[in-house]
Amino acid sequence: MQSKDVKNTVEVCFSPHSFPLYANEDSIVVVIDVLRATSSICSALHYGVERILPVASVLEARNYQAKGFICAAERHAQKVEGFDLGNSPSEYHNPKLKGKVIVFTTTNGTQAIRVAREAYRIVIGSFVNLTVLCNWLSHQHKNIILLCSGWKDLFNIEDTLCAGAIAQKLEQTNLFEAHHDSTFAAKSLYELAHKDLIQFMENSSHFKRLEKFNLAEDVKYCLTPDLAPVVPILEGNYLIASKNK
Repeated sequence: MQSKDVKNTVEVCFSPHSFPLYANEDSIVVVIDVLRATSSICSALHYGVERILPVASVLEARNYQAKGFICAAERHAQKVEGFDLGNSPSEYHNPKLKGKVIVFTTTNGTQAIRVAREAYRIVIGSFVNLTVLCNWLSHQHKNIILLCSGWKDLFNIEDTLCAGAIAQKLEQTNLFEAHHDSTFAAKSLYELAHKDLIQFMENSSHFKRLEKFNLAEDVKYCLTPDLAPVVPILEGNYLIASKNK
């Protein structure tokens, strides 16, 4: 049992490119891709999808599709032609998907999952599962790395805001502490933005990208806390919903 005087750490990594600087095989990595992969994963499992198989490439997804799997693919914020599903959370609010296995590939989120594969455990984070995720993490007695998926290995606002929210909530339990400036910066950004995340995001690059594709409702959903209270955990090759709240 962990001593009350010894705290675990929670740190924010701004992009997969920087992950080797933070990587620790004994840490839990929370992969965050708010707009939209990790929000869609939470939504899918919350609404009854049994398992999700994240794959890095469109080619891998096509190979699974040829075997009869239901496949979702997104690149550059748009659904890839010929696939069953894209990367909008609302696509997974479908009773026909209940109990199904879905193969899933996206521009950023599934790449971040691949980068973190050697971690002690990988879980999925977003605003839509914020409270249940933080409650789950607070009972694990492990160091936490909050891995922002970013946009093609670059920093982005939305993942950093979410990481800041998670770090803040974990520190408030008095079980965690942070040492790196990246974590302080993420918490500070969230504190600045939290009263109106959508308004704060309006000048961000990905907000504008999604707005161009008429995906404003996706943004609203993805920035709303606790709409999909589930903790997706990578077990083997598949993401499943944790049974432990």
